[in-house]
Formats: sequence, C-alpha cells, structure tokens
Amino acid sequence: MPNESWKLLDTMMQPRGIEVDTSTASMQVVGKRHYGRKALVQGGGGGRQAARELFDTLLLWKATVPLDDKGRATVDIPLNDSLTSFRIIAVADSGIGLFGTGQTSIRTTQDLMLLSGLPPLVREGDRFDARFTVRNTSQRQSEIELNGNLEGQALPAARVTLAPGEAREIGWDVTAPYNVSQLRWDVALAELSAGGKAPADRLKVRQKVIPAVPVRTFQATLAQLDQPLDLVVKIPADAVLGRGGIRVALAPRLADDLPGVREFMSLYPYTCLEQRISRAVALRDRVMWNQAMEALPSFLDRDGFVKYFASERLGSDTLTAYVLAIANEAGWEVPAGTLARMQGALRNFVTGRAGRDSPLQTADLTIRKVTALEALSRYQPVEPNLLDSIEAAPNLWPTSAVLDWYGLMKRATDLKGREQHWAQAGQILRSRLNFQGATMGFSTEKTDYLWWLMISGDVNANRVLLAMLDDESWREDVPRLVRGTLGRLQHGRWNTTVANAWGVLALEKFSARFEAEPVTGQVHARLDTQQSLLEWDKQPKGGGFDFSWPQAQGTLSVVQTGAGKPWVTVQSRAAIPLLQPLSSGYRIARTVTPVEVKVPGELRRGDVVRVRLEIEAQSDMSWVVVDDPVPAGSAILGGGLGKDSQNLSSAEQKRGFVWPAFEERGFDAFHAYYRFVPKGSWVVEYTLRLNNPGHFELPPTRVEAMYAPEMFGEIPNAAVTVSP
Repeated sequence: MPNESWKLLDTMMQPRGIEVDTSTASMQVVGKRHYGRKALVQGGGGGRQAARELFDTLLLWKATVPLDDKGRATVDIPLNDSLTSFRIIAVADSGIGLFGTGQTSIRTTQDLMLLSGLPPLVREGDRFDARFTVRNTSQRQSEIELNGNLEGQALPAARVTLAPGEAREIGWDVTAPYNVSQLRWDVALAELSAGGKAPADRLKVRQKVIPAVPVRTFQATLAQLDQPLDLVVKIPADAVLGRGGIRVALAPRLADDLPGVREFMSLYPYTCLEQRISRAVALRDRVMWNQAMEALPSFLDRDGFVKYFASERLGSDTLTAYVLAIANEAGWEVPAGTLARMQGALRNFVTGRAGRDSPLQTADLTIRKVTALEALSRYQPVEPNLLDSIEAAPNLWPTSAVLDWYGLMKRATDLKGREQHWAQAGQILRSRLNFQGATMGFSTEKTDYLWWLMISGDVNANRVLLAMLDDESWREDVPRLVRGTLGRLQHGRWNTTVANAWGVLALEKFSARFEAEPVTGQVHARLDTQQSLLEWDKQPKGGGFDFSWPQAQGTLSVVQTGAGKPWVTVQSRAAIPLLQPLSSGYRIARTVTPVEVKVPGELRRGDVVRVRLEIEAQSDMSWVVVDDPVPAGSAILGGGLGKDSQNLSSAEQKRGFVWPAFEERGFDAFHAYYRFVPKGSWVVEYTLRLNNPGHFELPPTRVEAMYAPEMFGEIPNAAVTVSP
C-alpha cells in the first residue's frame, strides 16, 4: 500500500477481487474493534505512526505483509484480552490502479469467564460486597472454584456449580482499611474435575481508596532554625484518635520544600484549567504542565482567549494573561501556535477589537488591560500605541494593577516616560506596604481584593516579592518581604491556587539568590519520649519526621547543631469530622428522595434516588463550586453515556438565576461549577443509581467560592446503607 495516501474504507463493504503483480505487491493487514462505522486507514511502508482514529473505530494492530509467488500470506494477529468481536481488513496495492480490500469478522470467547463488579473507588471504613461475576458460556455444566487475594492476604475460597449459559455473582464482605491509597485484588477462577483444578480465568484489579474524614493540616508553623524551636502540642478534642500527629519537615533552603503548599495543591479536588496549571507550577510538576499544554488548544475560544472549561463558549482575558505570565515566570513553554493565538487575543482586547465582559459589573476595564499588557511584555516589546486607551493613574489603582504597571515599565524600555512611570510605581508599592509583626499587608488591602479577577492579598504579597528580588533599591527590604509573605500562610499554605503558584516561584527565586550558605551538622527533634535525628551530610536535601500525638499535652523541641540556618515546618495534622453545619457565606440544605425503589423506606442495590441541594448565597460571587459526595459504587445519571437513563434524570430541577459552566460526575462526588452566583437562593438536583450493597461513609457537602475561599458552607452527611 503506497505511502503517499490515506484510504477511507467502508468497513461494511464486501471484499473486491483484484489483479496483483506479486513481484512488487504487499498487503497491509489491519485488526480493529468494530462499531459499524468508517475507519481511516494509513498507507504502509513509510514509517508513519499508527493509523489515526476516526469516529468510534479503534485501530489495534497493523502490519505490512509480503506475499508469496501465489499472492498468499499467513499472518498471526495478536489480540488483547478483551472478549469481544474484531474485524480484520486486508488492503492490497500494486502500483497505480491495482487496489482492493478483503475483510472478515471474528469473535473471541472462552468457556468460563470472570468479570469484576468492584466499585472503582471506596472510602476508608466502607463495608461493601466485593462482587465478581462468573459465567459459563459452554454447553456443559461446570463446577468452579473462586480464589481471591487482597493485598497479599488470601480470602476464603468459594465453590459453585454453573449450568450451561449461567452466570452468578460471588464475592466477599470487605471493609476498606485506613491509611492506604489503593486495594490490589488478584482473583483466579478454576474449573474442578476428577483430574483436579484447571485454571480458567484470572483478574488483577486495583481499587482506589480515599478518606471519608481526611487527615489535614489544621495548624502549621514555618521558622528558620537559627535558634532552638520549642512548641507545645496537644491533639484537638474533637479529632479521631489514632490518626494524624505532628509532622516535622526540614529543608536547607526555603524553596526546597513547602509541605503545607504541597499537601494543599496535591489534594486540591477541582479541575478548571487555571487550577490544573497552578497545581503544575506549585508542585513543579513538568508532566502535569505538559498535559495541560497538550489540552490548551481545546480551551481557546474563537478569538484565542483561554476558557476555564473547554465546554464554555467564551474565554477570559484575565485567565489568558495569567497563563502567559505564570508560564514565563516558571520558565516553562507554551506551544508556539497556541502562544501566538493567545498573544493576538490580548492585543485585540487592549485595542478594543475583541471585547470581553467582566464577571462582575464594575469598572475594571483599565485594570484588565494593564494586566494583559504586562503579560504581553514578557514575550515581546510593547508598542507605545497599545497604551493609548489607558489613562495612567496608578495612585488610584488597586495594588495588583500597580504591580502590573511596574512590570510593564520595567520591560518596556522604549516607552516615553518609562523611567518616571517605573519609579512612581515602585514608590506607590513601598508606601502601601504595611508590616504588622511578622505579617505583611497593604494599606489598600480591602479594595485590593478583586476575587472576580483571581486577585487576593496573598497573590499581591507574593508578586511584590517576585518583582523586587532583583531590584537593588529593594535589596535591604527583601528579608522583610519574605517574612511578611510567609506570615500570611494559613495551615501552611496561601489562600488560593493562584497565590500558591506565585508563592512557590517567589520563594524559589529568593532561595536561588540569597540562600547559598550550605547547611551542615544535625537536627535533633524530640516529642516526649519520641526522638528523631537528621544528619545533613547523609540527607543534604532535607527530610522529615512523623510523631504520634502525645496522650496529653507535650512539648516538641527541634534543635540544629552545625553551620547554616535550615528551615523547619511543623504541621499539626488530625482527622476532625464535621459534626454541625458551617456557614460562612453559603447555607446548604440537602434532601434525598426516591425515584425508583424496590422497598419503600429502604435503599437496595439498583435503586435510583434524587439528591436536591438548596443553597443560599449571602453575596454576589464569581466561580463558585458545589461539591456533593456520593456513596461508593454509585453512578450519577445524566452524563449521556451508555446505559445512562435519560428518563430517570429528566425531572431534575434547577432553580435560581445561576447556570453551571461545567458539571463533573465522578465516582466520588458531583461537582457543579458556576461562573457567577448572585446573592439569593438556587437549587441544583442530580439523580443517582445505587449499584453496590454495603455501608458507605460520606464526607461533608461543601459550597465554596474558589477565589474567595473564606466564603463557604459545609454540612455533614450521614453514612448510607444499601441492602442487597
């Protein structure tokens, strides 16, 4: 088959006879899983990659095969472990005009089959039926034995006799353990006969385990070990006993490890594009960044603006500028074609050719234009005419806009009056700094909180540090800036994903410039009778210790002996269940009503219920997320996937002046994201099918403003029991 073309084959067509010159001909055999649609098949012999997918046909295997002198060939086709139907197509080509295809369909099966019915995800403490289906597809009666192994522990064997064509569920009652992230199953099926056991099928399955009441950091202290550190510690009265404790993390440089930030960003559950990018930067995870960049073209709207979710119609100038700015500061690349489109979108926004409304009805257009210009200045010179629509009045601007103006003037060396504007912006920033103890704030902090533009005091503090690190006139102020931004940490991290991304970059840059002194010697840590030791020559990158909670109040002591001033982070970690509703901006009422149930007043496997969330917002807010957990093994209907009943979910009600920008139906929770939520009440409903028997723990339901996380509401949820 020639290399220069792609052939569109109708997989339903009949084979055609052809004449073949066997001295030059070759044949390409393509194995495919068939869904009854057309497939795009690649020409062979040119070293191209595997054939592309079209519609729902999946290319599994291909090979170019030489023919013998009679135009025949025998081919061994490797098949995967799926028990399904395959369509095999042979494509022959011999020069110009000699072309044809032949095809056949096969089905793979086996007499005894083993299928997993495990919930993909369970929570710690869940008691559930771990079910497996055994099926006899043969024409004979079979006696079978099922053996299981869970995390290296053998489970009791089960025996059953299956009639021809019969299928039956077999399984074990299991309780999900604590402090594990997954359960590994190894289940084998054997046929019993007079001659012994004959292996028939085997499955290896992994099951994800997440906490119902997670161990979280509720208090953290970050300090430099230039003198001994002594802290009084005591387990919270409402914490779960036996879980959590005191974690001590040591690093030679400030940027080497921020455990509170790492924990928060690693466990962050929400998934808009900003959060994916911010997590990649804060965790310094290049693989996560590359994945976000691969998906980035699908997040651009028709004008080149970046969207928070790919399903949205219009993107955001604020998000576009943030992606460009954080990529440049992190030293990571945005693909060239995508970068050009984003730059074009921001240039058109500044000049008025492409307009985007603010999420909040307020006069912020100048602020957004300055932000766009600052992001553009990181990649190429900014033409003076781009500033024609901006009236330079930094004294009247919020601190974030002054920072953008400062960065723009720092880079745009060809602008008229640039030196004057740059110096003025620096003076304004210095005059607004407000140090109270170890915490840095701003005199304009109340008006600086632009949550609809992803801006908070923490974001501004970290950006001030970044902006001034290489400015000699600020050199003596850098230690105060570092202490000040560290003083803003709560629970060991800053308040938003954006703030944590900027903070990691700021401290990384600070460490590279100011923390060159090596650390030597040892660190001794002691909590009552528990002791640990870290030797810097053996662990030059640092490390950590975990101490159990003392039975009563105890004293933690950490001492550095040797040269250097390492950093220590002490985290108090505990699992604290929510017992009463919390309301700090949102009130939540949750009800569950039956849609299809077998026994009134009782939940059984296969029942369908509807969850109704009535939420009251106390003020206008942008980007609000609803996070409602579901029992393990359940399926949220309405996603449009196979076997998803549209009738059962058609009566769902959504009330109020809110419309979700995106909805996620996961194995663990239902997430609904709202671009803007006005003050008042709204209702969201979703429909749930209970697929697995057991007793399932549920974490709290939470509503949160993602860029103003102090605005939230939570209510506890009782455990759910599903009968067989």
